[in-house]
Amino acid sequence: MQTLEKYFSKGSGGEGAGRSRKEGEVAQGAAYKPNLATDLPEAYLLGAGYDGEEGRAFLKLYEPNERKIYVWYDDSGHKPYCLSKEPLEKLRSNQALIGHEGLERLEEVEKYDALKDETIKMTKIVAKDPLSIGGRPSGSIRDLIKSWEADIKYTECYIYDRGLVPGMPYRVEGGKLIPVKYELEASVLSSMKEALKGESEEYLRLSLNWAKLLECQVPEFLRAAVDIEVYSPLKTRVPSASEAEHPVICASIAGIDGKRKIFLLEREGVREGGEPLPEEAEILYFDDEKELLLELFKAMLDYPVILTFNGDDFDLKYLYHRARNLGLPKETIPIELSRDSASVVHGIHVDLYKFFFNRSIQVYAFGQKYRENTLDDVAKALIQIGKKEIQKPVPELTYSELAAYCLMDALITLRLTTFNDGLVMKLAVALSRISATPLEDVIRQGVSNWIKSMIYNEHRKRGYLIPRPDDILSLKGVTVTKAAIKGKKYKGAIVVEPVQGIHFNVAVLDFASLYPSIIKVWNLGYETILCPHEGPECRENKVPGTTHWVCRKRRALESLVIGSLRDLRVKWYKPKSKDKNLPEGIRNFYFIIQSALKVVLNASYGVFGAETFALYCPPVAEATAAIGRFIITKAIKRAGEVGMGVIYGDTDSIFLGGPREEQLRELMEWSKRELKMELEVDKWYRYVALSSRKKNYFGVYEDGAVDIKGLTGKKRHIPEFLKRAFYEMIQTLSQVKTEEEFQEAKEKIKQIVKDCYFNLKFHRYSLEDLAFKVMISKPPKGYVKTTPQHVKAAQLLENSGVEVKPGDLISFVKVVGEAGVKPVNLASVEEVDTRKYVEYIKSTFEQVLDALGTSLDELIGHTKLEAFFG
Repeated sequence: MQTLEKYFSKGSGGEGAGRSRKEGEVAQGAAYKPNLATDLPEAYLLGAGYDGEEGRAFLKLYEPNERKIYVWYDDSGHKPYCLSKEPLEKLRSNQALIGHEGLERLEEVEKYDALKDETIKMTKIVAKDPLSIGGRPSGSIRDLIKSWEADIKYTECYIYDRGLVPGMPYRVEGGKLIPVKYELEASVLSSMKEALKGESEEYLRLSLNWAKLLECQVPEFLRAAVDIEVYSPLKTRVPSASEAEHPVICASIAGIDGKRKIFLLEREGVREGGEPLPEEAEILYFDDEKELLLELFKAMLDYPVILTFNGDDFDLKYLYHRARNLGLPKETIPIELSRDSASVVHGIHVDLYKFFFNRSIQVYAFGQKYRENTLDDVAKALIQIGKKEIQKPVPELTYSELAAYCLMDALITLRLTTFNDGLVMKLAVALSRISATPLEDVIRQGVSNWIKSMIYNEHRKRGYLIPRPDDILSLKGVTVTKAAIKGKKYKGAIVVEPVQGIHFNVAVLDFASLYPSIIKVWNLGYETILCPHEGPECRENKVPGTTHWVCRKRRALESLVIGSLRDLRVKWYKPKSKDKNLPEGIRNFYFIIQSALKVVLNASYGVFGAETFALYCPPVAEATAAIGRFIITKAIKRAGEVGMGVIYGDTDSIFLGGPREEQLRELMEWSKRELKMELEVDKWYRYVALSSRKKNYFGVYEDGAVDIKGLTGKKRHIPEFLKRAFYEMIQTLSQVKTEEEFQEAKEKIKQIVKDCYFNLKFHRYSLEDLAFKVMISKPPKGYVKTTPQHVKAAQLLENSGVEVKPGDLISFVKVVGEAGVKPVNLASVEEVDTRKYVEYIKSTFEQVLDALGTSLDELIGHTKLEAFFG
């Protein structure tokens, strides 16, 4: 794997090269004053907040020509509020409410109650500030009465009510905020309407509205990545960001404008070193840490968008607490901390760790290219660049080595936002627009929050009452199917029994966005499932395999929102992203948009079955799964009728062995005609190896790339010796092209497994090869109910006199004896429990060996594993 060495090939980097010293009296820093928006030609809405002193909401607007963030304050008098079903007069007699110091006024309003399909009168309780509605430990208005819409974050409420679209352009004239109207080009509009032909007027209108948001250009944000290195007395410990007890010995900032700055703290006994550094890098030395921090803060203020990788939990959090520990006033620190995030007062903070950690982003936007969420793993997977390797702990590096290491991290972080035509930033802005969520929140929140925000926004646009979770559950909390998996509430997707063995020339057909398609076609939503209407029109519209019925009188908001996005992705953006007739830049743009839509759509079914989701409605999720089973079963039956053999099926895909083109075409046309579902060829494998286990297989594409599903060797936290052997086996299998070559591959695999097995038996592996490495997230004493193995190892470390803190990486091996584990530095190879490792070998390889028609026992020549110990 390459690194960013090419960026470090310039400059002499010798003793004293490029050295600039900052010494003398420490500057006190200056308080940041925001740029107030009074007149702006065009600026993009990136952030929103509430100013307690001003008593009103504010927006952060990015002006692309000046490349600055401007702050605009609300001029509408909008106030926080919640709703009550109690009449106005009754609430006026509630002394606790009327006497609440935060109450502003009461108003009578009308809302449409979708659960009961009726318009109702409600009382709007307007407060002076957000905390008066809710958020205090006690004494908020929502604690005094039963209320609706009281748990919506105020900035979100403000965005919905003002009809604002985060990520879109606005202008400011005489202090007034005005949306910049964006219209689709005539040719694009015409082509899009043709692609969406046949959809209802309401779906078409929504789809075209989404398209306006998605087609509008995204500006190039002036941004810089920040990284810090902190002195730590223990090389295995990540310093505590909350305590910030050790000095910041190096910081770097790398801007998209080409500027690079490195801030180094002078320490006694540290050599200059000769590590090459880029000639454009400005290297500053400080004999006072306070001055170093102030200069770093000053440099950060030049960039309206600050990038970090784990800045919420480390870099910015550490900088803030360290600055305070050193006595710097709050107003000189351009960082604000909340309970679980960090922001910058002058702009936007984008924590890429949070973004890439998002499971939906990892799976649906980036195809699981990275497995670990470290900067090194993400960068190697997405931009083929790794962190700079160092051979000793950070505090022991020379100045030039430390500078190069720190700057490398900042450059990689920046590069993650520039590769593939700025895919990450454009993807985040696209998600911000469709979810009505400010950029900083999109980066940090999970997909369920995006979907919630989308649907809440549509409720507000239409005057719908946003229901309380207990309202939905009291009316529609029942499920009727029995789950096959323990702990689940209803029966899930169908998984067809795999035909064990090797299958050549396999086509995988996939229902395009199956669950979103079901939600659209079957009109599923919390308001339409088990609707209140008594007549046969609705009650006889049954969900297959259940007793649930679906409304035919009204269209569900979820069906409209998710269905229109689904149509746009399947019928426009996905085909365009693969259209080789389009210029590469246009195709990349369409790929970004279809990726954003895929992220949202693929989670749209699961959220309704998640108890933590605000619109949790078990029958919606149950009905979606039931219809999915119905559709897959019908498709499998039809495939057999046209002469194709189904060798496996899972959720929304069917695997067909050796199909002909005309057979595939006939099946796809039938699906569109009879099921109202698009079925398409998703993958074509040279061959697939299926084990007897469901959801466990690997396939090899024509180009030799290997697609692994559910195999143990691919998973995290297994010893290095097993990872090496597993991927050596996969590499061998990837080279197989014919059935004849397969026999040769089996012999090679036998040897790989035998070597692995007997190297273990004869203690040829080192403790590092055998080690499991897991980070501990809290002090060992904090684990009360359960004590995981890495915690047991951490406790042994503490007992031996080694201090263990959250963030430490615990490296341990499995040993014989009561504890069962030992830290690597306290263990010996002789006490390793080989029985436990044999079980890992077995579980790692047998999933593949099963598909190859053999077993571990057969390969090692024993009928029982116990013979290993004889």
